[in-house]
Amino acid sequence: MTEPPGRRERKKAATRQKIADTALRLFLDRGYDAVGIRDVAAEADVAVTTLFSHFASKEALVFEQDDNFEQRLTQAVTNRAPHEPLIPALRREIQEMVRHCTADGTVPVYRMIDESRALREYEESMRLRHAESLATAIAADPGLSQTTTACRTIARFVIDAYSLAREADDPQAAVDEIFQMIEAAWQVT
Repeated sequence: MTEPPGRRERKKAATRQKIADTALRLFLDRGYDAVGIRDVAAEADVAVTTLFSHFASKEALVFEQDDNFEQRLTQAVTNRAPHEPLIPALRREIQEMVRHCTADGTVPVYRMIDESRALREYEESMRLRHAESLATAIAADPGLSQTTTACRTIARFVIDAYSLAREADDPQAAVDEIFQMIEAAWQVT
């Protein structure tokens, strides 16, 4: 059993969340390009150095759940029940993530991302990193015997499934359709 975070960790998490929430509000109100790091720090009532101790870049403020997303994907592989097939475990996690990212209020955020070259490029590099982490987790699973190339390919398909489903008119139906193809590809390897 894990111990609950201590006071210091809770304070750090609260500060991080306050910065992220402030940044997103400012970006949506004024436009991403019109808001600087100093604006976010001042509005969140933190020093710029404090902001940078929580976020590596301005783009990272928009994708504040990045680490959580990557961790959830790798845990879908590593924490699945013994003998549970890989693809259904990944499908469940992607379905939940898509449900979260298509909830009310997310459209303006994704519109902002689509309108900013810097954010699109950051998201693409983030997706590639997530795919590599996922491929590493799949390849490390002793119950799976696919090649490195197969693991990397499936990982990229899974990451792309998230992006494609998020943009679809019916995101959950898109997840179902995409994962039928992923399952078929996995069976071939």
